[in-house]
Amino acid sequence: MIPSSTYRLQLGPDMTFEHVAEIADYLAALGVGAVYASPVLAATPGSTHGYDVVDPTIASPALGGEDARMRLVGELQELELGLVIDIVPNHMGIADPPANPWWWDVLANGRSSDYASYFDIDWEVGPLLVPVLGSDSLDDLSIVDGELRYFEHRFPIAEGTSGGTAQEVHERQHYRLVNWRRANSELNYRRFFDITTLAAVRVEDPEVFEATHSAVLRWISNLEVTGLRIDHPDGLANPGEYLRRLRAAAPSAWLVVEKILGADEVLPSTWPVHGTTGYDKLRLVCGLFIDPAGEAGFSSLAGDQDLVAMELDRKRWVAENLLRAEVRRISRLGVDESEVISFLPRFPVYRSYVADGVAANLPSGTIAEQMLAQPGGELTSRVEQTAAMVMAKGVEDTTFYRYNRFVALNEVGSDPGRFGVPVSEFHTKMAEAVETSMTTLSTHDTKRSEDVRARLAVLSEIPAEFADLVRRWTAKAGLSEPTLNLLAWQTIVGAWPISESRLQAYLEKASREAKIATSWTDRNAEFDAEVAAWPARVLAELGEEIDEFVSQIRAAGWSNSLGQKVIQLAMPGVPDVYQGTELWDYSLVDPDNRRPVDFELRRQILAEAEETLPPIDESGAAKLHIVSRILRLRWENPELFTGYAPITASGPAADHLVGFARNGLIALATRLPLGLARSGGWRDTKVKLDGPWTDSLVSGYAGSNPDNHSREVLVSELFATYPVAVLVQGDA
Repeated sequence: MIPSSTYRLQLGPDMTFEHVAEIADYLAALGVGAVYASPVLAATPGSTHGYDVVDPTIASPALGGEDARMRLVGELQELELGLVIDIVPNHMGIADPPANPWWWDVLANGRSSDYASYFDIDWEVGPLLVPVLGSDSLDDLSIVDGELRYFEHRFPIAEGTSGGTAQEVHERQHYRLVNWRRANSELNYRRFFDITTLAAVRVEDPEVFEATHSAVLRWISNLEVTGLRIDHPDGLANPGEYLRRLRAAAPSAWLVVEKILGADEVLPSTWPVHGTTGYDKLRLVCGLFIDPAGEAGFSSLAGDQDLVAMELDRKRWVAENLLRAEVRRISRLGVDESEVISFLPRFPVYRSYVADGVAANLPSGTIAEQMLAQPGGELTSRVEQTAAMVMAKGVEDTTFYRYNRFVALNEVGSDPGRFGVPVSEFHTKMAEAVETSMTTLSTHDTKRSEDVRARLAVLSEIPAEFADLVRRWTAKAGLSEPTLNLLAWQTIVGAWPISESRLQAYLEKASREAKIATSWTDRNAEFDAEVAAWPARVLAELGEEIDEFVSQIRAAGWSNSLGQKVIQLAMPGVPDVYQGTELWDYSLVDPDNRRPVDFELRRQILAEAEETLPPIDESGAAKLHIVSRILRLRWENPELFTGYAPITASGPAADHLVGFARNGLIALATRLPLGLARSGGWRDTKVKLDGPWTDSLVSGYAGSNPDNHSREVLVSELFATYPVAVLVQGDA
C-alpha cells in the first residue's frame, strides 16, 4: 500500500513502540499517512539507532518486544495509519558477540558453524580476525566462566580447546583477537564501510535471505507492516537480484531504496521498487532557493578549491588506507592491487550494476573488461561493493567536510559543484518524476536540517556581505585550519542559536572527518583543544554580533523554509517529514538530529492552529500549519496530487516565483527573497488563473480572505499572508 505521506521516527530508549502508540493520534491529526520507523529488530544492547541488528528474527526487546509491537500495530490500524520500517539487509552488529547468536557460533565453530556462510568471510587467509585489542599485546586476555575475556569483551572457547593460559587458549580458536589498527589493511570479513563492528551478511544466499527476512516478511503477510525502506542496497553483491527476491516475497509492500543517485543518474529499470528515499529530490528542492549569482563570491572566499581533484584524491586515499583490506580481497581474485586502487576512485557515481545491464558509469580498463565478461561473477560484485564504500567514505564522509565553499550544498545526494538548481531543470525533472517515490528534505543521515540549509541559502544572495563578516570574525576569533574555519562560520549562522555543547560536538566530528589537522584515529591534541575551546570563545566574544546578523536574515530564511516545504509536500512523490521538522528545526548531523522531540508542544500548536491562523514567527507554528494542511489534502484528496505542469508568472519579479499545477491544485513559492525585496517587491507581477481557486492555507479562518481567484491575479495578493500558497480548484 502506497502511503499518502510518511513521518520518520528514530526509535530508541526515548521512542519505544509504546511511545509511538502514544503519539499516533497526533500524527493522524497532522495528516500523516504512515509512520516510518528506524529499524525495529533486536539490536546490539544499548544501541541508539537500531542499524546494528543482532537478531533479525524478533522485535527489539529494548523497544518493548513483540507484545508492545502488536499494541502499536493495533493503534495504527485503528487510526488507518500505515507502518513503514527500515531494514538492514547488508550487515549485522557484532560489537557485543554474545548478543549475536549467529556470530557467536561462528567464533566458536569457525568454518564448521551452521552460520559460517551467513557472513561474508574469507576463510582461505586463515583464522577470523577480530580487531578489538588496544595494542599488539595479548597480556590482558583472561578466562572467565569458560569464555575468553578482554576487558568488557567476551568471546567463546571452542569445545576441546581449553587448558593452559588465556594466551595459549586463544591460539587454538577459530579467530584471532588483534590490534584494532590492523583492521583497515588485514580484516578478512566484509564490513559496513570501515566500521568493524558491523559485519556484512551474504543476503544473496537464499538461505541467508530467508533467515534474515523471516520476521519482516511475516509482518508484511499479516498486514502489520505496509512498506519497507531498504538501507544501503549498494552494499549488496547484486542489489537487483535481492530486490527481485524481496518483491516476490512481499508483492504488496511499498518498497523504497536508500539509493544515492548522481545528479544525472536514474534507478536501474530492472529494480522492482517504487523509488528512492528521496535524496535526489532534496538536491532539486534545496537548489531552487540558492542564488547562482553568489557562486563567484563564495568560490573566492573558499580559495577556489578544486572539487573534482579533491574527490579523486580523497577516494584514492580511502582505497589505499581505510579500505585496503577490501582492496586486497579483490586482488586475491587475480587482479593487481595497485590496479584496483587506481580503478576504484574513478567511478563517477557510487557503483555500477553490471549484472542488471547498467555499466555506463563503469570506468575503462582491464578490470572493467573482466567485469563485463563475467557480470555475475565475484570480481564484479566485490569491485562494485567496494566502489560504493570508496565513494561514501571519500566524498560524503571526507570531501564534504573539506570542500566548504557553500555547505548548504554539501548534502547526501547533492553535488557541491553545482551552485543551485535552475527552475527549468527542476520542472524537467518533475515532469519525469515517479509518483510512488519518496521525497524528503531532512533525514537521520543529512549533514544539516532543511531549515539550516534554507537559512544558508539566503547567504547566496549576499556573498560579499557574508565574506566581509567571515574575514572580520576570523581576524577576531578564527580557527587555525582554514577549511574548518569557513565551515564553522557557516554552521554557526545556519544553526543559530546554538549551544556551546552542540557546536563543540559538531566541530569535533567535522574536524576529525575532514582528516586535515586531526582525525578519529590519529589525534592532534593541540588542535583538538583549540577546536574544543572555540565555541565558548566565539559565543562570548562574538555572540551579540552573530545574533544581530542572523536577525537580519532570519525572515528570509523562514521564507525559504516554507517555500521548500510547500514544494516538497506538493510535488510528485510520497513526502516524508523527519521527526520534529514540522516546526523550525536547526539540527546538524547525527547525533544532533536524533535528539528527543517535544511532541506535546507540537500537539498544542496544532490544536491552536485549528482556531487561529498562525503568523510567521519564532514559534514555527506557521510551518506546522502548512505541513498539516498539505498532508491532510494528500490524505483526503489524493486525486489532486497527480499530473504536473509548470506555472510561470509575468512581470518584473517573475523569476522570484516557482510553482506548478497538479490535478486541481497549484503550489506557489517565493524564491530569493532578499533579491526580491531589493528590487522593489512583487510590484505588478501576476499569475494567470482560470478559476475559481481557493488558497487552502488560509481558508476557513475568521477574518481571513482566501479570495476565489478566477483571473490574472497579483502575486502580492496571493502572498498577502504567507510567502507561499497552495491553491485548490473550487470555492472556499
